[in-house]
Amino acid sequence: MNRAQAVARRATSPNQTQMHFARRGVITEEIAHVARSERVDADALRDEVAKGKVVIPANVRHVELDPVGIGMSLSCKINANIGNSAVTGTIDTELEKLRWSIKYGADTVMDLSTGGDIDRIRAAIIQHSTVPIGTVPVYQALEKTGSAGAMSSDDLLDMIEHQAKQGVDYMTLHAGLLREHLPLAKRRITGIVSRGGAIMAQWMLEHGAQNPLYSRWDDVLEICRKYDVTISAGDGLRPGCQADASDDAQFAELGVLGELARRAWAKDVQIMIEGPGHVPFDQIEMNIKRQIEVCDGAPFYVLGPLVTDIAPGYDHITSAIGATMAAYAGAAMICYVTPKEHLGLPDLDDVRQGIIAHKIAAHAADIARKRPGARDRDDALSRARFAFDWDTQFELSLDPEKARSMHAEAASDDCALSSEYCSMCGPKFCAMYLNRRLSDVR
Repeated sequence: MNRAQAVARRATSPNQTQMHFARRGVITEEIAHVARSERVDADALRDEVAKGKVVIPANVRHVELDPVGIGMSLSCKINANIGNSAVTGTIDTELEKLRWSIKYGADTVMDLSTGGDIDRIRAAIIQHSTVPIGTVPVYQALEKTGSAGAMSSDDLLDMIEHQAKQGVDYMTLHAGLLREHLPLAKRRITGIVSRGGAIMAQWMLEHGAQNPLYSRWDDVLEICRKYDVTISAGDGLRPGCQADASDDAQFAELGVLGELARRAWAKDVQIMIEGPGHVPFDQIEMNIKRQIEVCDGAPFYVLGPLVTDIAPGYDHITSAIGATMAAYAGAAMICYVTPKEHLGLPDLDDVRQGIIAHKIAAHAADIARKRPGARDRDDALSRARFAFDWDTQFELSLDPEKARSMHAEAASDDCALSSEYCSMCGPKFCAMYLNRRLSDVR
């Protein structure tokens, strides 16, 4: 699609979002593009956008964007988090993380920078990104004002509009965490683990007032509608450990998120709902179905969830296990977790490992849900494997470089790319090689 022309046309129609057009029967360039890439009917997709069951995060100012659709009826998407911290990270390292994220298959990327020249970093990321970019505006608002107590509600809304003007496609806004929910978090082992949620809780305590994102939700919606920013309704009370999962605090906030989603739809603003981070495996399906019911089918964007708390250094695995179940049960997008989760700021290799682990989870769920074309790549790789076509196997794999290097590392002088076996079985015990004789059986 010619995104520049689409952006130019949209710029002449302020306050007209993807949902606005869809509700009037219009198939936008973005809807048509997503329909082609997902192999779905454009009319059906338009109807899903109109109902709020699919979002297409596409800020009218993000010129380089290659739009994606997020919804239960589409392939499961994954998000990669990048961004510096107050103690480490530069614009060059974040741009390299962005390149790696796109290279290894992230469908969206969130810039969670909390220090340094945040504006310059974000502008560079948006300029170089073909995938939707998300942010958490309260991070920069806090960095700018210095403390939650010094931050006014105007400061926060001004930052939301500032980032919207920069071209941010979707924003995590922790508007569902209310003052009356705070006592519920005191019963937990880990309390409030969401950074945005903790900041909003601190704001309410210091100001003695209700969450400004909730009390000024209509103002937030006006900003998002103007630039067609998709809201990602943050779960500030997501559980941070197995013991805190599915508790009163989590579900109290979820009820408010459902209310906020309906108010967003009334203004033609796209919205998805964020979900829990640590959940025992047997509770994941229930959590997904409850969100779908409470939030009237709004796309669910979940962090993991992690299914155990005892694997620091391996939480990309504990997360991918939960993400597979979440995606199969109906989650529309999963946020990757890297091996550095709970330990430090991810580096390039952590980004790669996190993305690959969660691409596996999303793809496995797509196969299980029988989404159009989901298994085509698997079948092609399987045929190449049986034919000992090593190059095609590598090309079709999620991480071709690693697959190729591991095969080369294990190969001996007589076990090369031309061989009809690998170092695992050798020439005498390869089942697939021996199976070729079956073609002679009559």
